[in-house]
Amino acid sequence: MIEVQNLSKSYGPVEAVRSISFQVNQGEVVGFLGPNGAGKSTTMKVMTGYLPPNEGTVLVDGLDIRENALPVRQRIGYLPESTPLYSDMITYDYLEFVAAMREIPAGDRAGRIRAMTNACGLHDVLSKRVDALSKGYRQRVGLAQAMIHDPPILILDEPTSGLDPNQIVEIRDLIRMIGKERTVVLSTHILSEVQASCDRVIIIDNGALVADGTPEELRSGLSGEEQVSITLLDGEEEAAEILGSWELAEVVEHGMDDNGESYFMLSSPTDIRAELFRLAVSHNWTLTGLNRKTKNLEDVFRQLTSS
Repeated sequence: MIEVQNLSKSYGPVEAVRSISFQVNQGEVVGFLGPNGAGKSTTMKVMTGYLPPNEGTVLVDGLDIRENALPVRQRIGYLPESTPLYSDMITYDYLEFVAAMREIPAGDRAGRIRAMTNACGLHDVLSKRVDALSKGYRQRVGLAQAMIHDPPILILDEPTSGLDPNQIVEIRDLIRMIGKERTVVLSTHILSEVQASCDRVIIIDNGALVADGTPEELRSGLSGEEQVSITLLDGEEEAAEILGSWELAEVVEHGMDDNGESYFMLSSPTDIRAELFRLAVSHNWTLTGLNRKTKNLEDVFRQLTSS
């Protein structure tokens, strides 16, 4: 559906994107990640035809963005990081204006606005001015304008930026619903959202692609030590002495938790939970907790993008 081929983009002497290539298949929800300044927004702007590439190209349904800009744009709904709304317009009038700009036939516009109202939950704000809406509702209106021409592809740049926790949940649920019917490329800094809702993850850093795979593939390929925590009701002094010289792991943290119980965080190249349990039993320690720290996308992201 989308094929990015050796894409490079510079702003004067600054090389924002450096010869990246990847594909997004039909029906996929892909998380597009990277630290600030990594080139995410620039890549998305080139993919949507907003900016021309310096080198390489993007194919959408086999159409080259350089040679078929208008047909490509007709296949894409785009929500940039700064939501493109006319704040002095009534919400309904704004959606009608966008429908006309998208060349939706006049007889079909009311139906498309009704469909977007239902999909994005805009019933209560259709008669309100855009500048009177909350940030969450403005994001909903932005999603509605991106989808009003019924594109098969959505490209969303930081759609939950600046929202409060309740608004984030609302927009996240809406994007999940949209992803059941469309191909979605989603840029966000909220890694838990990506882990929960994306089929694949693409990470870029300093304009270069550094990872491409499912969340599970990226987590399983993460190098580094395993970390296990143990919580004890008693035996703290003995445990500190024995664990401090234990050959299987290194104590990286030791203290008291909120319940007043002693805890140790240990680091090891392998999973040591079974050996740690047997060690506690052999010394009659009262074990109240034994947990392995699960590697997540945040760990992957930090390892791949830390310089």
